[in-house]
Amino acid sequence: MTAKILSGKDIAKDIRKELKVEIEELKEKHGIVPGLAVALVGEDPASQVYVGAKVKTCARLGVNSIEKRLPEDTSEADLLALIDEWNKDDQVHGILVQLPLPKHIDEQKILVSIRPDKDVDGFHPTNVGKMLIGKPDFLPCTPHGCQQILMRSGIETEGKEVVVVGRSNIVGKPVAAILVQKAKGANATVTICHTRTKDIKEHTLRAEILIAAAGVPKFITADMVKEGAVVIDVGVHRIGKTESGKDKLCGDVDFEAVKEKASAITPVPGGVGPMTITMLMMNTVRSAKLRIK
Repeated sequence: MTAKILSGKDIAKDIRKELKVEIEELKEKHGIVPGLAVALVGEDPASQVYVGAKVKTCARLGVNSIEKRLPEDTSEADLLALIDEWNKDDQVHGILVQLPLPKHIDEQKILVSIRPDKDVDGFHPTNVGKMLIGKPDFLPCTPHGCQQILMRSGIETEGKEVVVVGRSNIVGKPVAAILVQKAKGANATVTICHTRTKDIKEHTLRAEILIAAAGVPKFITADMVKEGAVVIDVGVHRIGKTESGKDKLCGDVDFEAVKEKASAITPVPGGVGPMTITMLMMNTVRSAKLRIK
């Protein structure tokens, strides 16, 4: 058995087409242009790439983007003042502060300062709470992207055994919270494994859907995967350079070995990654629509 490749790149493209239509309608019927404000503090190379990609996607879709690149030594007070400015700006529907932040800035303090109705990352405690009770305004982008890949690939989650490897606030915990809901694209039985789980393999071998978000390159090996399982690989790791000088990437899954055992699998790159920015755009458009209501 060779697994079906679940292309997040193709699914993201389809969603962006749908969003473009919604954005045009917002402009024509309500005179609203969705606006996303992004702050980047410091010069982390990966963060710079991500922010650049977000700005380009905004331009392609017709979303107004405001980008602020701030020096590494920017004070917490100055960053809070910028967020306060954006909170009050009616042209801004979504606010995103690129993580990680420099150590002298309290990450949680910054995230909580963003108005919940502009928190298109879905990290504000209010939005986390709404997600947990099944009444979300915005779902966190990467976990929501995982769910969309499953739904749009025709993979049923209802009643399925889902195992999530990883318990971060950004992926592991929220993806478990999303898939356990009494809702379409959810209704699964979910287990979370982490560094203190005694025998991770014992759990992963039960998984009909396995979500790898451990943050460790090639952590999930073929002997940890049930025959015919669906595998969603959230990890992205740079493991050197290709002959042409490009970054060589891998995920949390040993792709070459696991694809011979799984029924479907996301690749790295081209799997979950492209979905994250697209879900951010979806949340920004949703914020603009909620403003009308």
